[in-house]
Amino acid sequence: MSRQDVKPPVWQIVGYKNSGKTTLVCSLVERLAVKGIRTAVIKHDAHDFDIDHPGTDSYRHRKSGAGAVALVSLQRTAVIEEAETGLDELIGRFSAYDMILVEGFKQAEYPKLVMVRSQEEHSLVSELTSVNAIVSWLTDDKVKGNMDVHPGSVPVFGVNDTGRITEWLLHHSKHGTTE
Repeated sequence: MSRQDVKPPVWQIVGYKNSGKTTLVCSLVERLAVKGIRTAVIKHDAHDFDIDHPGTDSYRHRKSGAGAVALVSLQRTAVIEEAETGLDELIGRFSAYDMILVEGFKQAEYPKLVMVRSQEEHSLVSELTSVNAIVSWLTDDKVKGNMDVHPGSVPVFGVNDTGRITEWLLHHSKHGTTE
């Protein structure tokens, strides 16, 4: 079986706005990189965004009507398409990586780590599918007393436990328990 036949594990990091998703993703990427794990990140943005700016050639290309523009240098490539791309297609484009972290896309069916910042946010855990772990800002007693899932059914990590979360992701990725 070639490397192209092997799909990298995909883990979603989900939660409400300002729950710490981006901070966690960046910390995990850093820790995985130290271990030699090539990680791709896909981020959902609920708002319209623009990574291109007036005055650049690529901006002019887009404003002229190009449906897609690619910028390529020796160090990086960026593709800007005037269309939404589905999560599964993006994951397919990143199949050469060792792991894919997805920030957002709450309703997708990939294994999730749910960020919980307050007691009011615990309901999110029971509203989602494929919850494999919880990352909480709360102390242990508050977490155990307020989870809307059966106690012990999924691990609960503290928001600063990025080392433990990284090891857990690697362990579960190797044993094929991401699906």
